[in-house]
Amino acid sequence: MRLILRALITISVLAILTAQAAADAEIVIAIRYLQAEGASHSHLCLYREDGKLLRQLTNDNSGQDSGPIFAEDGGMIVFTREKPNDIREFWSIEPRGTHLKKLDAAPDWYTSAKSSPYFTNVDAEQSPSPSPPASAKESASPAETPPPAYKSPDGSVELLLREDPNDEADQVDGPGHGKHYLLRDLKTRMETEFGNLPGFDGVFGLLHNNQDKDQHFLFDGPLRLAFFDLHLNSTDGDTVFALDLAGPRLVRLSPNWAAPIPLPGEAAFFTFTETRYVPILGRKKTANCSYMERWDEKLNKVCYAHEKSAAICYGASRYRPGKDPRVITLGRGAD
Repeated sequence: MRLILRALITISVLAILTAQAAADAEIVIAIRYLQAEGASHSHLCLYREDGKLLRQLTNDNSGQDSGPIFAEDGGMIVFTREKPNDIREFWSIEPRGTHLKKLDAAPDWYTSAKSSPYFTNVDAEQSPSPSPPASAKESASPAETPPPAYKSPDGSVELLLREDPNDEADQVDGPGHGKHYLLRDLKTRMETEFGNLPGFDGVFGLLHNNQDKDQHFLFDGPLRLAFFDLHLNSTDGDTVFALDLAGPRLVRLSPNWAAPIPLPGEAAFFTFTETRYVPILGRKKTANCSYMERWDEKLNKVCYAHEKSAAICYGASRYRPGKDPRVITLGRGAD
């Protein structure tokens, strides 16, 4: 009987600890909701991972709260308050909304913090396709250079960024481009043109990790992704598609730009998402807005903002107990 009771107590304790760890995985967002009248201000809001708003942490309207970052132990959030006349203050607050405190100076760990790695097209936007890898160049004949090829980290698939010189859509960065790109299964040798994938509107450059230009895939657990940009037009700018290799399919991440941010050790990722021409409630005007969103392995998303709101994200931070790194920093100030 004692052994049964002891086992039940152990199971209960583990369940409580697991639930507590899940509850501790929180996201703090600095967000400014645009108003029909008067000045709007950015405040800190704490969210649960599933998108539930736990509490608004700040409500001061003397400036704009930005750049929130969790301390390594998750017990404190430090942020910047930008005020008129170029006045910058540093404050701290606990995730429960208690002990709001103005600091004499920002902690060293806060000032040295950088945005976490994200996928980008910087340094890859000068030509329609990235340069082919060295192995491809060595095997090229004088008459024909093979298309750039990128093999997935597990060696299961390969992307061949093939273009047709006779296809007008392949000559410009715009809708329809990339229909001749190939997804090759390296085990079965089956090939699928991107134009035949569900969700295809066009793809252009293959995005890479901003801290490692050779990293073009996001593989974590069941997550199997690559990201492509595409220029829409002068009004809508650029957008980003996720190539879901588990589908396979293409999923557009935003009406406009979206920067994918990996969450190491999780089958999920964040995006810093830009949306143009969002209506401001109560006004005829629109605004260019930005949001933090989370995507799971099935590419279902959660947006950390009020539904159908016109808002601007001024930075965010995710505390992840038991993960490495524990803190993910998103959209850090001047980064």
